[in-house]
Amino acid sequence: MAEGLLTSSFIMKSGVSIHNSFQSEPLLPDEPSGPVTFKLIFSSLVAVCGSYVYGHAVGYSSPAESGIMEDLGLTTAQVSFITHFIFFNSPQSLPEARPAMNWGGGEEVKRNVGGKVGRVEYAVFSSIIAIGGMLGAVISGRIADFFGRRWAMGISELICMAGWILIIFAKDATLLDLGRFILGCGIGLTSYCVPIYVAEITPKHVRGAFAALNPLLMGLGQSLAFLFGSLVNWQILAFIGIVPGLIQLPCLFFIPESPRWLANVGKMKEFEDSLRRLRGPDADIAPEAAEIKEYTEYLNQMSEGGFVNMFQRKYLYTLVVGVGLIIFQRLGGVYGFLFYASTIFEDAGFPSRIGTIAASIVQIITTVLGLLLIDRAGRRPMLLISTAGACLGSVITGLAFLVKDLGSEGELTAWLAFIGVLVYLGLLQLGLGGIPWIIMSEIFPINIKGPAGSLVVLFSWIGSWLVSYTFVYLFDWSQSGIFFIYGGICALGVLFIAKLVPETKGRALEEIQESMMNDSR
Repeated sequence: MAEGLLTSSFIMKSGVSIHNSFQSEPLLPDEPSGPVTFKLIFSSLVAVCGSYVYGHAVGYSSPAESGIMEDLGLTTAQVSFITHFIFFNSPQSLPEARPAMNWGGGEEVKRNVGGKVGRVEYAVFSSIIAIGGMLGAVISGRIADFFGRRWAMGISELICMAGWILIIFAKDATLLDLGRFILGCGIGLTSYCVPIYVAEITPKHVRGAFAALNPLLMGLGQSLAFLFGSLVNWQILAFIGIVPGLIQLPCLFFIPESPRWLANVGKMKEFEDSLRRLRGPDADIAPEAAEIKEYTEYLNQMSEGGFVNMFQRKYLYTLVVGVGLIIFQRLGGVYGFLFYASTIFEDAGFPSRIGTIAASIVQIITTVLGLLLIDRAGRRPMLLISTAGACLGSVITGLAFLVKDLGSEGELTAWLAFIGVLVYLGLLQLGLGGIPWIIMSEIFPINIKGPAGSLVVLFSWIGSWLVSYTFVYLFDWSQSGIFFIYGGICALGVLFIAKLVPETKGRALEEIQESMMNDSR
């Protein structure tokens, strides 16, 4: 009974509607909740330096492949237990079964049966980042809740820099793999704390655009890693990955902590100081501060946080939406297309260098377009268009290889594959590539944000590893079938978004979260 009275009190004071979350809007006029100040812009840009490191780390292995294998001379004697455990009998370890992949248009690294272990070792190096990412995901929420969002970003950057340094000075496969694993731990933490911080410091009317900086910098990091990789060697390319950290770390001392985190841990004076720094000295922060404080007190009285408590019925809807979006994003084939784009182009008969450059350009353009549209069009429409576009791109790519299987291999196959990959990656970056992270940062109440966010990031890394590891098996099984599978998963994703994902545009975080908890009851 007390909980019901408290809920009603919060709803009446904050203007939250308890109608269906798909249509719920604030009962009060939808006015901007705060100005866009230099401190807000600066703080967001400092945070997304970590997003660039994430993208650079993911994109690093492709252009660095030939240089690392040639300079370190990976041999049979260097194979570790984890190499055999993860990649024994993998098609990637059998160059005679498939042509060597030409990532980034550089010289192909071709090895005969006596050198197949080198390919296995490099496969470990490429994919072990996902294992590190899983570990980083598990601890990300706890670190961000204990140290705060700002210092969690600093910790993640220090971990990433340690990984890059090990890679730069590696003389054998052991240090190389260890550096890549540590790098994965760092970006696993980054992938949680950056979008959370940006969402918690921005006013509701521009939160989508600011949060979209996260996927934009990720995509930019991937694309520039490919570009720089064609110009410099693998050690300099690794050093470039350290540069954003060298910029971010000193700047962390000049940006405020998340006001919502400060309110949650009871630092009310620091909370008001942080909010005033972000909104400007002349802004009236009283209404926003009162709403944040009242909602935080409401959550603390209603229940405790923690891993077990987040599975209560009132949080079920938010968990289904947060985890579901990430599952459809990952299992819909994103890392199959990203990691194996050059393989797709080569097997379809299209020049891989031209194809991958075109794909990088298209991704940057559509990511920027998404940033400009997200607070105008809304999250749900862009997610629906993006996921439907990814489905279409998968189907077109599947048709390209179906035409090849039917004996019509030639320009039709090549151009269909090229169009399919560009449609998939381009429209994916318009929404499905980044908006799930934005929604994740918006929907979880502050008392479960740590464990719930960690769970979402963990599922994202598991999905990344699963898709990137199984791609070669499925591609060998059926070059067309794998893309039809991805298309089917994306089609299910469209239904999931249409039925369950709420619109969060222009709504305060507290309003979104309260509305979704009401729908869970």
